[in-house]
Amino acid sequence: MAGWMLLRCLFGPNLQRIHRSPDQTRTDGRTPRRASVLWSLSYYSSPLLLCYLYRKGYICSSKLVPIGQYVGTALVCLLGVAYLRGWGRWRNPEYLQFITILEETRRNNTPSNKKKLACFDFDFKHWPVDFSWKEVSSLKLSKGGVSLLRPESKHRGAADSVLNSVRTLPCHILSYLIVHSFGRRMLYPGSVGLLQKAMRPMLQQGQARLVEEFEGQRNKLVACDGNEIDTMFVDRRKDGGQAGKTLVICCEGNAGFYEVGCMNTPLEGGYSVLGWNHPGFGGSTGVPFPQNEANAMDVVIQFAVHKLGFQLSDIIVYAWSIGGFTASWAVMSYPEIRALVLDASFDDLLPLALKVMPDSWRPLVTHTVRQYMNLNNAEQLCKYQGPVLLIRRTKDEIITTTGPEDITSNRGNDLLLKLLQYRYPKVMTEDAIRAVRQWLAAGTQIEEESVYMGYEVDDDWCLSVLQSYQTDRETLFPWSVGEDMTLEGRRQLALFLARKYMRNFETTHCTPLPISEFRPPWKL
Repeated sequence: MAGWMLLRCLFGPNLQRIHRSPDQTRTDGRTPRRASVLWSLSYYSSPLLLCYLYRKGYICSSKLVPIGQYVGTALVCLLGVAYLRGWGRWRNPEYLQFITILEETRRNNTPSNKKKLACFDFDFKHWPVDFSWKEVSSLKLSKGGVSLLRPESKHRGAADSVLNSVRTLPCHILSYLIVHSFGRRMLYPGSVGLLQKAMRPMLQQGQARLVEEFEGQRNKLVACDGNEIDTMFVDRRKDGGQAGKTLVICCEGNAGFYEVGCMNTPLEGGYSVLGWNHPGFGGSTGVPFPQNEANAMDVVIQFAVHKLGFQLSDIIVYAWSIGGFTASWAVMSYPEIRALVLDASFDDLLPLALKVMPDSWRPLVTHTVRQYMNLNNAEQLCKYQGPVLLIRRTKDEIITTTGPEDITSNRGNDLLLKLLQYRYPKVMTEDAIRAVRQWLAAGTQIEEESVYMGYEVDDDWCLSVLQSYQTDRETLFPWSVGEDMTLEGRRQLALFLARKYMRNFETTHCTPLPISEFRPPWKL
């Protein structure tokens, strides 16, 4: 038994932190790292040792026996350090307690054992699986996972198709190399290991806060592509408030993690919150390609419904920045979801990608984005029938095509216009679109009110028109309201709808959203 435990200590996961829990009086704890440091030094200095031996002439055919002795000695030293590492853990009662609980949870993953295991922060790859898509999925998935909207292909004849494939083969190869090398890392810098190592202390502190202050529950989910998704759930239903009965699922940005990301905003409002990390972020495995992102979002929703016990009608999806892709996919695929809140998001990745690349690369960039990184938020959003709130950062420097000083180039404007044009096509005539663009060009609340009042918008009249249409007809979008309306009436109704669907927040892209700006979307 002692030998088995020593082996478990030797090959077991690193214990990063011991969280405070109701059963413990200590505030923090860390395992001794001396043996671990010695092991790391020995491991990473071994190439330097080989270079030193080579320069001294020990690595040659005439000195194989002496070099064998040196290598043997080095191996003995490494084994000795490894033994000290295991021995140090074995002598540490906290690590013994941790490894015992981990093994018991692997054998019997009960809520009681999970509660004990939640007190420890350790390598997530060793965390037991809490939920898998296989437990509930009866869907016939397409190759690679859940279904995505694909770009429309141009219809060609058989001969033209073959000829075109040969002609575009170099472009396909180059696109593949770009997106699998620097392209994906540029788009999702949070997946770069070096950045994650730099942020590790901050992420550990953020996770400790969620566990210790909010009694957060960490879970490992397995998506249909085999990726393991790192999630954090904070349950507020027991608090008795109305907000706690609503689950807010948070989708982070391209360098965001649930430990320090946007899930802090709904937490301040008393909501139950479920955060998750993109594939390749934090404890999640894989890479954040659109298909993997959608697969991850799917298992998160399945987990919320089948394991946490929420109805789809109890769920609000909240996304920041690039998280709008998975959020819009979620409401498109699960239309019963109550509402969607998109903060600092965009309509389509392509215009933003073209902004940062040379003009001569336009055909290549277009092909690469459409083929491998087709983040088509607006197209997915238009498939959703429920309430939507768009939050636009008036000083946003990321999702503008010309710079933060030009608010008219904010791609959130295009997201709003595409949504309104789909839902209310008879209202959004060219004249009405010009009025909405004028309102969108307002950079402050005073300018916004000035435009709104300049068109003499009658809110009560607009509301009565929409309510009477909803009562008399089918309520599925697109609506034909505005068909027999005057130009002035359409302008008023377009501005009324724009202000209901979008709110301005006078700040930059990365400023955390205060709870005062987070609210459920308008519903007629």
